[in-house]
Amino acid sequence: MLRKNLIKTKLKEIDESLRLIEENLPNRAKKFAELGLVKDGIYKRVEFCIQNALDVCSVMNSDLELGIPSSEEDIVKNLVKNKILGRAMGERLKRMKGFRNILVHRYGQIDDETAFECIKEGLKDFHRFAREVEEILPKLS
Repeated sequence: MLRKNLIKTKLKEIDESLRLIEENLPNRAKKFAELGLVKDGIYKRVEFCIQNALDVCSVMNSDLELGIPSSEEDIVKNLVKNKILGRAMGERLKRMKGFRNILVHRYGQIDDETAFECIKEGLKDFHRFAREVEEILPKLS
């Protein structure tokens, strides 16, 4: 049985983090680079959003018994293959995962300008992800 309440909770957490990011993200990369602890908080919130999106994917893969994945990429592939998520969303999630890995493993060496552009462009992907999941949830058992 699909744990819809858990998925909805994770989507709500993504939404709350996105609101905080959007409220604190300046319009320019230079200002972003000067934010200090606020910038660090934005990085952590983005990382949290990505992880929650991947967790949602994992819950759906597991609960819908789509196969035992050997990696997070396999989880996304299973969801795309079974038409739970669209191919374009699968590609977006793959890019999100790559960005999360940069945030986690190269935290002190991140190019703030590049990261700012990724975050600014990527925010709409989280909204798309949430919409896509919310649209498919009622159809899944």
